[in-house]
Amino acid sequence: MIQIRIHGRGGQGVVTAAELIAIAAFNEGKETQAFPSFGVERTGAPIEAFTRIDNKPIRTREHVYEPDVLIIQDSTLLSTVDVAKGCDDKTIVIINTSKPKNEINLKLPKKNIFALDATKIALEEIGRNIVNTVILGAFAKATNLTSLKSLEKAITEKFKEKGEKIITKNINAIKKAYNL
Repeated sequence: MIQIRIHGRGGQGVVTAAELIAIAAFNEGKETQAFPSFGVERTGAPIEAFTRIDNKPIRTREHVYEPDVLIIQDSTLLSTVDVAKGCDDKTIVIINTSKPKNEINLKLPKKNIFALDATKIALEEIGRNIVNTVILGAFAKATNLTSLKSLEKAITEKFKEKGEKIITKNINAIKKAYNL
């Protein structure tokens, strides 16, 4: 079973990112699970969401304590939350930051850290600082757990009520991140 933990702040689409990964993997025939962890948090408060992917039914319902993949949508959390808790030297880390990975203060192997300026891509492609879909392009490239095509289909399914323009902008954003 592959376990994914996503850190971000309320309003950044953390829960949607977890759901999109699950939808994309489900569309590829995998068993999936996605759920958030938050209480009375408000916009800007740190939150987590989790996704699991497996080839067989997933029975566990607990939080992800030892992630295989760690996604950090907001690098300011590095100074306030122990985002790397439970990670080991095999954990793949995907982080939204404008810093090069050798300047990222995580006690994890640099070879497993994938840093991208998802904020810049989101502003360029979507016109808003919502990085959840952008970072999924890097997730697909770094992990090969879902294909870019499956993510595009998941975005189309999830955002169908928001209209074709929003879908196209988000797909363009994930493609740009994937190709970096």
